[in-house]
Amino acid sequence: MTDTLSTFEFFQKFPNEEAARQFFEKRRWNDEPVCGHCGSVSVTECKDHKPMAYRCKDCRKHFSVRTGTVLAESRLPLIKWLLAIYMLTSARKGIPSTQMARELGVTQKTAWFLAQRIRETWMGGNNDKDKMDGQVQVDETYVGGKEKNKHADKKLHAGRGAVGKTAVVGMRDENGVVRATPIKRTNAATLVGFVQDNAPEGGAVVTDEFRAYNGLSALGYTHKTVRHSVGEYVRDMAHTNGIESFWSLLKRGYIGVYHYMSEDHLHRYVNEFSFRHNTSKVGTINFINMTIDRMVDKRLTYKDLTNG
Repeated sequence: MTDTLSTFEFFQKFPNEEAARQFFEKRRWNDEPVCGHCGSVSVTECKDHKPMAYRCKDCRKHFSVRTGTVLAESRLPLIKWLLAIYMLTSARKGIPSTQMARELGVTQKTAWFLAQRIRETWMGGNNDKDKMDGQVQVDETYVGGKEKNKHADKKLHAGRGAVGKTAVVGMRDENGVVRATPIKRTNAATLVGFVQDNAPEGGAVVTDEFRAYNGLSALGYTHKTVRHSVGEYVRDMAHTNGIESFWSLLKRGYIGVYHYMSEDHLHRYVNEFSFRHNTSKVGTINFINMTIDRMVDKRLTYKDLTNG
């Protein structure tokens, strides 16, 4: 049973900006402020917290809990940052920026920028470089709108199916952990490379019969193939149902919540769904703590974001 937090309990825990600031500081510094510029612990607290909450005695610069994090130079109150993180973890299929804007009392543009910065903190976690565990399932899907639903000037007139969509490859291990990322091509070099980067060496890999995976056995993997084209979905207990169920969740979020995911930002949305999936058994406060832990050195300006 996960330790979930209701909206009522959230506002009881964080009734004002001061409570939010203390929560951020406790998590980041454990009651011992550290200069965000030089790392010194020789600091002094400023009267009325102006121009910032603290001043470093070594480098003589002012700083706050925001300094050196994705929060830097954000004018939004910390309580709104916390509420946005809370909303993103509570909504299993995501939350649109329009709804976040209404609940936070900000513009849609501000809410979108805020959500993208939070997604940026979830990118590239410490464990993402480790190999996954046990037998893994690998599959690819396509994300994007249907050609028939597009305006005439947006149609590519290049066929049906995956035309105009972006490919995403994903892997799920025997513990239920998922990794997924958009890819430019679904050729052997890309898909096999993804397997090599994430699957345990010499381990069992389950895929469908897509020919791009044929070289896995030669690389030392135990390659198990499920032939979807002839109606086969399980072979000797091997299947790709786990990763396919994740695709269903991703696409329900796309169709029912976000409606559109720009190709430039798709990697953040895909990572959002995999990060939330992998932390589904983590309590709300622990999830918020994990997000705060990842905020350091994750600066993302609006200019960088909109320039791709």
